[in-house]
Amino acid sequence: QVQLVESGGGLVQAGGSLRLSCTASGRTFSRYAMGWFRQAPGEERKFVATVSWSGISTYYANSVKGRFTVSRDNTKNTVYLQMNSLRPEDTALYYCAAGDNVNNSPTMYDYWGQGTQVTVSS
Repeated sequence: QVQLVESGGGLVQAGGSLRLSCTASGRTFSRYAMGWFRQAPGEERKFVATVSWSGISTYYANSVKGRFTVSRDNTKNTVYLQMNSLRPEDTALYYCAAGDNVNNSPTMYDYWGQGTQVTVSS
């Protein structure tokens, strides 16, 4: 069992930056691939980024490529999402998730956090 807690969300102006963190409980964090997803009101949950258990492999949605960076620190049981050049369309509830392999489908992740709100004003 893995419990995930996100933090770092907030209100930022367009063009600004935020860094989200997701801290996991348990001693098995390093065996999981970690993903970030987001969900805007009235929309389905969408893939943002994922990182392999080792941190070596990363994948991004086209909409965030070049602006967002996912990373992890297994010594701290934490995964990060650095978000730069934020746009109003990035506004959403952001979730982290743990799964066996990197994947862009939310159905492939077993554990989820409660989410942290990111709001980007124009």
